[in-house]
Amino acid sequence: MGDGEVNRPVSWESLTEEQKKFQQVKMTIHAAMIERVDKEIGRIVGQLKAMGELENTLILFLSDNGASAEIMVRDDGHDPNAVPGSAASHLCLGPGWSTASNTPFRKHKTWVHEGGSCTPLIAHWPKGIAEKVVLRHSYGHIIDVVPTILDMAGISDDSSFQVDFPGQSLTAAFAKDVDRQEPIWYYHEGNRAIRQGNWKLVAANNQPWELYNLAEDRTESNDLATSNPEKLHEMDNEWTRLLHEIREVAPYKTDMNEKASVTTENLE
Repeated sequence: MGDGEVNRPVSWESLTEEQKKFQQVKMTIHAAMIERVDKEIGRIVGQLKAMGELENTLILFLSDNGASAEIMVRDDGHDPNAVPGSAASHLCLGPGWSTASNTPFRKHKTWVHEGGSCTPLIAHWPKGIAEKVVLRHSYGHIIDVVPTILDMAGISDDSSFQVDFPGQSLTAAFAKDVDRQEPIWYYHEGNRAIRQGNWKLVAANNQPWELYNLAEDRTESNDLATSNPEKLHEMDNEWTRLLHEIREVAPYKTDMNEKASVTTENLE
């Protein structure tokens, strides 16, 4: 990893001067990337203004997951001798900066606790969103983007599609907070979760289920699995039902990698 890397989230004061210097470089690269994204979005907005289309254009901006705790410990195309931030350098934030970036939420990218799955969605549509600069607390998922676009275009999700689209339109949430009852299902590298309303059932790979009421415990700090076994069992059954439903739609192929080969039995 090199003398500057740190593979655990530790206090800044505990780092050596070499580690501090390297970690500062990594965050500088990350900040530069965010600045570049901001400038490029600005170019798009500028073009829409020039075309007279900004007022009637829906812009959705979101991240795909929480901050990444990954560090480059294998080749995988990364050249450790390349200038940090150059095309041949694949440096990631690492666990320290990821923990800071995801605070107050737990875990990181690839986990499905809130630190790995909760990100903001910014929607800008002057002619379609009446209230300006307002925070909605409705939650959604990337699977909702296609239904939202179809809804705006007046296209119904009907039998002309080979399979039903997952997700639901977010257009109602542009006007007010909405209560979502349709479950959101997660599974990634053995980490799994399901959210229904304010309830979330979540587990890290090969770990037991944890149960949280996000309306009262947004940071997943008070595990209710022991005190509410009925709710846990109910949501566990729903997670498994959706697992089988998804496998029927997309035939499951066993990966040669044992870590990716999952059966219902070893998800208990």
